[in-house]
Amino acid sequence: MTKLFEAPLYPYKRSQDQDAATPVRHPVVIIGAGPVGLATAIDLAQADVPVVVLDDNDKVSVGSRAICFSKRSLEIFDRLGCGDEMVDKGVVWNVGKVFFGDRQVYDFNLLPEQGHKRPAFINLQQYYCELHLVERIRALQVEGKPVEIRGGSRVANLNQRDDHTLVTVETVDGAYNLEAEWLIACDGAGSPSRRMLDLDFVGRVFEDNFLIADVIMKADFPTERWFWFDPPFNKDQSALLHKQPDGVWRIDLQLGWDIDKEEEKKPENVIPRLKQMLGADVEFDLEWVSIYTFQCRRMEKFRHGRVIFAGDSAHQVSPFGARGANSGFQDADNLGWKLKLVIDGKAPESLLDSYAFEREMAADENILQSSRSTDFITPKSEISRIFRDAVLDLSEHHAFARPLVNSGRLSVPCVYDGSKLNGPDVEDLPARTRPGSPAVDAPLADGWLLDWLGSGFHLLGIGAEVPEKLLIDGIEITGVSIATSAAGQELKARYLGDEPSAVYLIRPDQHVASRWTGYDPTAVENALAIALGKGGEA
Repeated sequence: MTKLFEAPLYPYKRSQDQDAATPVRHPVVIIGAGPVGLATAIDLAQADVPVVVLDDNDKVSVGSRAICFSKRSLEIFDRLGCGDEMVDKGVVWNVGKVFFGDRQVYDFNLLPEQGHKRPAFINLQQYYCELHLVERIRALQVEGKPVEIRGGSRVANLNQRDDHTLVTVETVDGAYNLEAEWLIACDGAGSPSRRMLDLDFVGRVFEDNFLIADVIMKADFPTERWFWFDPPFNKDQSALLHKQPDGVWRIDLQLGWDIDKEEEKKPENVIPRLKQMLGADVEFDLEWVSIYTFQCRRMEKFRHGRVIFAGDSAHQVSPFGARGANSGFQDADNLGWKLKLVIDGKAPESLLDSYAFEREMAADENILQSSRSTDFITPKSEISRIFRDAVLDLSEHHAFARPLVNSGRLSVPCVYDGSKLNGPDVEDLPARTRPGSPAVDAPLADGWLLDWLGSGFHLLGIGAEVPEKLLIDGIEITGVSIATSAAGQELKARYLGDEPSAVYLIRPDQHVASRWTGYDPTAVENALAIALGKGGEA
C-alpha cells in the first residue's frame, strides 16, 4: 500500500493560467481532490461543463479513512462510469452482527429483498476509491471532456465578487490568480475555504476518543460488520470490525475521554490492544493508525452566493453509520445537474437554493441519526447505561427490542419530502417511490432500471406509453415505456402497487420529481417547470 500512498497521481504541472496577463476565468473551480470533489468534477465533465480541480496534494489519501460505501453511492458511481471498478475491488457485504460482552445478541440484513443490481454496502479503502475516480477523470480527458486536476496547488485566498470568486493559488513556481464563476468547496472537515470566508459549523463535539487501526492479517472472520458493546477485550467500551480488500481489516476501539492521543497511536500501545481482541497468537502487521473524536455539526448554509460547500466541508458526522462520505456523494449527485442547467441558462440561479435546502435537510437527518448512535454507544449517565444494557439483553431473545439498539444506523439516501422541486403525486402509488425519493432499482428484461435511467431527465411509463423523446424549453426528456406484461414483480411492487399503470418524471440525480397514473403532456410540462425551480403548481 505504501507505493500507492506515495505515487503522485496528479503531480504539479505549470498551467497556462500562470502566464496569463490577467486572471483566467473558469466556469467551475473545485477545491479539493478528495472523493466528493472528484465525483463532482466527473459529473460536471460528463455534462460538458468545464471544471478545474485544485488540491495542495498530488496523491491519494493516506490510510483507509472512509471504507463503507452504500448501495446509493454505488448507484451514483454507476452513473459516473466507475461503479464496476469499485465493486470489483471492494468487499461486498449485507449482514451485520451485534455483540454484548462475549455473546452475539442478534444479526441483521441490510438488503433482505431481491432484485437490486448493487449490494447494501461494499468495503473499500478510500485510497482505492480516489484512485478509481482519478482514473475515470483520465478516461474523460482522453475523450476530450473539459476536466483538469491541478496538484501542488494550494488555495491561499478567496475574494468573492458579484459574478465570480477571485482565487489565489500558491505553487512551487509562485502564486497566481484565477477567477471562478462558480466555486465548489470540497476541501474537507478542516476546510480552509470555510475559514477564508469566515464561516463556521454549528452542532455538537463529543469527548470520546476512538482508535482506528488497519491491520494486515489472514483471518477467517466472515465478510460482515461486527459491533461489540462492552467486549471482554475492551471493557466498558465498544469495538467494530470490518473486512477490506487485500487482507486488510479495520478495527475501531473506543478509548474513552482523557487520553494522550500521540501515546495511544504508538505501535507499542496499539499492538497489545489488538492482541487482546484478536488473540496473542494471531500474526498481523499495522498498516495505518489514527485517533478520532465524534463531531456532529454542519454549516448553517451550504450556499454562499457563488460559493457552494459539499461533503465534509459542509457537514460532519461520526463514522458509525457510514454517513460521511456517502452523504458527500449525494451532495455531488444533487449539485451537478442543477449547476449545469444554471450555467446553460436553462434554469434560474435560484435552483441552486434547492441544493442547499435538500442537502441541509439530509445533513440534519444524518446528524440526528449520528448523534443518537453516539449517545447509545457512549452513554453519558449511569441511568443511560442501564437502559442501553437492558435493551441489549432483551434484544437477544425479543425482536421488539432490536430496533432500539443503535450501533450506528447505516447510511440510507435522504427523501426530499417538502422540497419545492417536488411536483404532483398520486398517493395510492407506493410510498417508497414518492416525489423526493431516490428511484428504487429493479431488474428489467435486458438490464437494470437505474442503468436505463442514467443521467438527464427521464419519463418512466409502466403500463403506460410515453414518448421516446420530449423537448420542453430546451430540456430533453428521455422516455422509457415498459408494458405491464413485461414488468417483473419487483418493478410492479416498487412503482405500481395496486395501480394498473404509472408515469414517473425522474430527475437527473435519479430522484422522483412527480408521478401520475397516466401520461398527460401538460402535466409533465408543469412538473418539469417545478423540478427546474421555475414554479408551477404541484
